[in-house]
Amino acid sequence: MASAQLRDTRRRIDSVEATKKITRAMELIAASRIPRAQARVQGSKPYTAKLIEVIENVGAAGTSDHKLLERRETQTIGLLIVSSDRGLAGAYASNIIRMAEARIHELESEGKDVLVYAVGKKGQAYFRYRDYQIEQAYLGVTDTPGYGDARAVANLVMEHYAVGRVDAIEAFYTKFVRAMTQTPTHLELLPITPPELEEDEEAASISYGFEPDPDEILNRLLPRYVEAIIFNMLLEASASEHSARRRAMKAATDNAEELIKNLTVQANRARQAEITTAITEIVGGAEALADR
Repeated sequence: MASAQLRDTRRRIDSVEATKKITRAMELIAASRIPRAQARVQGSKPYTAKLIEVIENVGAAGTSDHKLLERRETQTIGLLIVSSDRGLAGAYASNIIRMAEARIHELESEGKDVLVYAVGKKGQAYFRYRDYQIEQAYLGVTDTPGYGDARAVANLVMEHYAVGRVDAIEAFYTKFVRAMTQTPTHLELLPITPPELEEDEEAASISYGFEPDPDEILNRLLPRYVEAIIFNMLLEASASEHSARRRAMKAATDNAEELIKNLTVQANRARQAEITTAITEIVGGAEALADR
């Protein structure tokens, strides 16, 4: 009996050690990707900040009636949900999916129609399994998103909003705060709420001359603004995913090490019991021979 238990325990140790090697490798890969993802997030912020500044100045001089600024009665709401293509990242994907699903239930209770634009395989699989209407899914984007990916998403949601397919677009993504903190975030994407100058900024603002007129410039800038916002969302989500995966894989590696220690103790006890049994049998046999 002890021998069978010992073999079983050793097999479990080998299995856990193999799993530990995989989780350790995934932890190191995720850790190596975090600095680059953080750098991309930080690198995108000056462009977005300058774009907002330009829109503030141009918007103060014009009265654009661009379709992306048009607010109308909302009956159909589009939800842009940025999850992940791969798992093994703890509760990263489930947190944002739960937040989006709670919003869907809220909108449906108000009698609204909901269309889902899913970025990432996890979100697509979840909402498709539950029979939500997925208008478009984007796969293979979340690991290392490019500006072309953001433009493809932005063009589709802007087109659907402009033609009245949806009356508003709301976005759900995970905001990267720091390596240990990522926050699920809800953002109203469309219609655009133009940033406005504060009173002190307005007093200190410089008077510009615009060529062509401010409205035409603003009409050209607004689509770029939506693209930049979506690109920043994808970058934040990517950095958050890598950080969450590194933490999850580190926890899995630590748990594997602890389990190996416990199984090793069990194996040693089983081996000791096996040796004790063998010695007992030898002594018993010797005594039986001596008595005979």
